[in-house]
Amino acid sequence: MGLCVSDLDAALRFYCDGLGFAAAERYELDSASLAGLDRSLEVDGHVQVVSQFVRHGTFAIELLHYTSPAPHGAPSSSRAELGMTHLAFHVDDLAAAVERVVAAGGTVLEPTRASLGIELVFLTDPDGNRVELLQMG
Repeated sequence: MGLCVSDLDAALRFYCDGLGFAAAERYELDSASLAGLDRSLEVDGHVQVVSQFVRHGTFAIELLHYTSPAPHGAPSSSRAELGMTHLAFHVDDLAAAVERVVAAGGTVLEPTRASLGIELVFLTDPDGNRVELLQMG
């Protein structure tokens, strides 16, 4: 899974310190030395991007931090929009997980907190991407 992020350090704090991922492979890529990089990333013009993987078990997220061109756009704000709407993670202790994620730069979306036979809440990462935390009953 790949996520474009505006601040790589903030994203690393959120996903590593907050959600327990570990920083892994890192690639600094530049279309000046990698012909076709712009086409493969579907970005027009000169591209400079850091590809930083974070891993938790067998699951990996590629954090993409563009320095050229600057990141733009906005993440989904509704789970009824087409495309990726959120990441979801099972946690053993919802309150403790929420505390860690908030300390690492996340924002709780309090109206999403629910008890539906499981406890759940949505948060946003520093760029506004939705993350769901679920604690099984």
